[in-house]
Amino acid sequence: MTLIKSISGIRGTIGGNIGDNLTPIDAVKFAAAYGAFIKKRNPNKTQLIVVIGRDARISGKMISSLVANTLVGLGIDVIDLGLSTTPTVEVAVPLENADGGIILTASHNPKQWNALKLLNEKGEFLNGEDGEQILTLAESETIEFAEVDDLGEYSKDNTYLHKHIQEVLNLDLVDVDAIKAANFKVVVDGVNSTGGLFIPALLKELNVECVELYCTPNGQFPHNPEPLKEHLTAISELVVKEKADFGIVVDPDVDRLAIVSEDGSMFGEEYTLVACADYVLGKLGGGNTVSNLSSSRALRDVTQKHGGTYTASAVGEVNVVIKMKETNTVIGGEGNGGIIYPASHYGRDSLVGVALFLSYLANKKISCKALRDSYPSYFMSKNKITLTPQIDVDNILETMATKYANEDVNIIDGVKIDFADEWIHLRKSNTEPIIRIYTEAKSQKAADDLATRFIAEIKELI
Repeated sequence: MTLIKSISGIRGTIGGNIGDNLTPIDAVKFAAAYGAFIKKRNPNKTQLIVVIGRDARISGKMISSLVANTLVGLGIDVIDLGLSTTPTVEVAVPLENADGGIILTASHNPKQWNALKLLNEKGEFLNGEDGEQILTLAESETIEFAEVDDLGEYSKDNTYLHKHIQEVLNLDLVDVDAIKAANFKVVVDGVNSTGGLFIPALLKELNVECVELYCTPNGQFPHNPEPLKEHLTAISELVVKEKADFGIVVDPDVDRLAIVSEDGSMFGEEYTLVACADYVLGKLGGGNTVSNLSSSRALRDVTQKHGGTYTASAVGEVNVVIKMKETNTVIGGEGNGGIIYPASHYGRDSLVGVALFLSYLANKKISCKALRDSYPSYFMSKNKITLTPQIDVDNILETMATKYANEDVNIIDGVKIDFADEWIHLRKSNTEPIIRIYTEAKSQKAADDLATRFIAEIKELI
């Protein structure tokens, strides 16, 4: 179960057997299917373009080369951004008038993983229907490659670090002058991936003193790359030691943003979006927000404070974006530190998140910890159960939904059970062979206890 095909892309571990892992054969197979999908989508277009970029994973260069040359073999031109970020590729696709994009990254997964994350011509993730077409094409074995005179052209473009940063600085609500005047000092944990290039470069443009931690893009992740509290002891200590205003942590492809307060405490991944939304809604005089079912109630509270409407979506960036468009949302995202700001683009973007967060602190003239303390205090517990082929996840979720039918139950994505003062969300992950178990309550103990209780109930069913 180490090759996962979902709306989040094609993700797997390097090495192993064809069809069970992300081997070179699998990389070519799914790149070819994606290319065939792009050609089918544009039957009258003679020159097709796909933008690609990768994080700093050890396997990145290999997978990127395989994908690029497969697309060239289909007659598609490839613009390769090289070491890049997921949001940078998303920004580049429409700027290049491209027909799609592929990011080679397994996001927060450990170093043995890699993935093909697939974009449409708007630089947005493909929806489920498009994803199904690609999976069908991958199994069809009827993909036709180009003849020698019709091969695509490959080119590199190293300008998008600068272009992406300028796009962020040009956003109306990014207060460049206030940030520059604030003389912030910030520690950055780039987990030895491309965040170590892009975030310090952004901060330099904003006159922010940057202390770099793990900012060498060699793919040797110094800790588990998921930006959770238990993985971030080094930056917490360094923020205090350096007397920094706060710390910035990103995942390997720079679409998740976590903040560490000046005392070394976690601002909380969940509260990155809450703070950015508070700033944006305050500046705009209100507006609607969206986050997924696994995200904190704090966003709902802040949205309602500003007179807006909060809506929950199914988990997965594409689902959040669909709901954001439906509800005319001004800012949204996911509680894992993913900020989606439509004034920029419809994708999670840590550069945008950093710029909005800095703007808020500079305008409000308070410390990071004081800002965090100004929000409603909710506490989350994020747990998981590793799946084996014998576990019937659907049956487990149905049983839970039935058992708690008298509560407020939502089944659009797994099972979310809302109690009066707490909630639990059980769902099968799109990116790993696990059941995710997220809880939230008004104290850490209550959140942990709720998770422990449901884990015990699930294990009784296994």
